[in-house]
Amino acid sequence: MRMNRRVLLASRPTGLPRVENFAFDSAPIPEPGAGEVLVENIWLSIDPFIRGRMNAGPSYARAMEIGEVVVGGTVGRVIRSNVAALEPGDLVQGQGCWQQYSALRVADASELEPGVLPTWKLDPQAFPARFALSTLGMPGLTAYVGLHDIGQLRSQDTVVVSSASGAVGSVVGQLAKIAGARVIGIAGGPQKCSFVAHRLGFDAGVDYKAPDFEARLRQACPHGIDLYFDNVGGTVTDACMSLLNTHGRVVLCGQTAHYNMESLPPGPDRSLLLRVQILLGRLNVRGFIVSDHWHRREQFLADAAPLVTSGRLQLQEHIAQGLDAAPGALIDLLQGNSFGKVLIQIAPESGE
Repeated sequence: MRMNRRVLLASRPTGLPRVENFAFDSAPIPEPGAGEVLVENIWLSIDPFIRGRMNAGPSYARAMEIGEVVVGGTVGRVIRSNVAALEPGDLVQGQGCWQQYSALRVADASELEPGVLPTWKLDPQAFPARFALSTLGMPGLTAYVGLHDIGQLRSQDTVVVSSASGAVGSVVGQLAKIAGARVIGIAGGPQKCSFVAHRLGFDAGVDYKAPDFEARLRQACPHGIDLYFDNVGGTVTDACMSLLNTHGRVVLCGQTAHYNMESLPPGPDRSLLLRVQILLGRLNVRGFIVSDHWHRREQFLADAAPLVTSGRLQLQEHIAQGLDAAPGALIDLLQGNSFGKVLIQIAPESGE
């Protein structure tokens, strides 16, 4: 009898997750219920939001429970179906989590609990299936909605994006460039900065690890910043806030610099300074969660898929093999050791 290998949350991390916070087990392959499909997962997405879901307490989505399969987006092959629109052999993306097999509910996004990734059928001829977890999946949709709907991008803008070589940031910068904006990418290390400037075509890449980071950022933005797409928070955001132009816009997408913090950082309370900056600059600062915007997926794919197939929209991938690699991949991602979109290949695409 085949079994379902899974990765569970063994304990809640304090600070940066450790391998000991995860546990592996094997359980019977789940039976799909009414309105569900049984899927063999092929690709697993490793994303920063997983760290937040490991904590107890309220958030935009339900926290994982101890002993629960770790949450995550997947692409897989339908094995059995109780849904008329799907049949065995179809490829689907959904929230299959860190396991080999998943019973996925097929429902309208409005019927799902907050933060749950809907299950969508994929066209294997349209683009490589793994792209549904990166450029043409949740990261790409996050970039698209954040840039256009939340940030109200204009062609004359100077746009700065943090974590610019990552899955979301790299798409943000490329879409902004395609729209005619001037784009500055902030990344960690010369290799990543060279990638965003020369491979992705940003106007400049600025290394936040450089001792003169703030001076380099000011030099790259001689006319200030109109739109800041914030994926990290921390000192990077402090530097960008001081350069925002009047009526500037800040899109709060992620705060990876703070995900592993156990308490507030030491030092003076700078919230008053931030409020004064927002007031005097008449700034628009807005946070968003992509699961509030699933309805934008069709338009996003219509706009972005041709850019991907033509090569105008690119992505660096960091691919590891086997479910056992997932905990280490998440830890590396949260430390900034990964380069590009992090994926785990669990099974061959051919179904062999």
